[in-house]
Amino acid sequence: MTTGLSDFFKYNLWANLRLLDACAQLSDAQLDATMIGTFGSVRETLFHMLASEEGYAHHVTGTAPTPRLKELTSFPGFDELRRRAEQSGEKLIAFAEQGKLNRLLSLDEGTYEAPIMIVLIQAINHTVDHRSQIATLLSQQGIEAPDLDGWSYNDAMYAAHGRS
Repeated sequence: MTTGLSDFFKYNLWANLRLLDACAQLSDAQLDATMIGTFGSVRETLFHMLASEEGYAHHVTGTAPTPRLKELTSFPGFDELRRRAEQSGEKLIAFAEQGKLNRLLSLDEGTYEAPIMIVLIQAINHTVDHRSQIATLLSQQGIEAPDLDGWSYNDAMYAAHGRS
């Protein structure tokens, strides 16, 4: 039985990659712009968002890349971020397709417990929130952010499968 949960992670991966592709075209000044009410600059927010996603994938699958993004001391570049986003996104999709969602996880070195489903909800919520912040940072600079809503995802999936 499928829950449909993997569809959320397929969308999430698509949106992350589309945003990364758009941001890869920005200048350093545009990537480093900040404003009150957002996590940080575009560059900092992308790094944080994808490092966190690696963490969520690690929590539910028990596997993590070495080194983890959060262990890096400088921005690794867009090719590496894209590779990492694909890796963690695919892990989350595969996990969601397994349907083994009835475990309690011990997080933050054993100081916090949460059901797997809550970790998966947080993974989606976290990236949506930060993608929105990046869209705000872009729009404040007069840059049009890519459409990342469900309708755009639907249109992209239909186009990819030769339907209109």
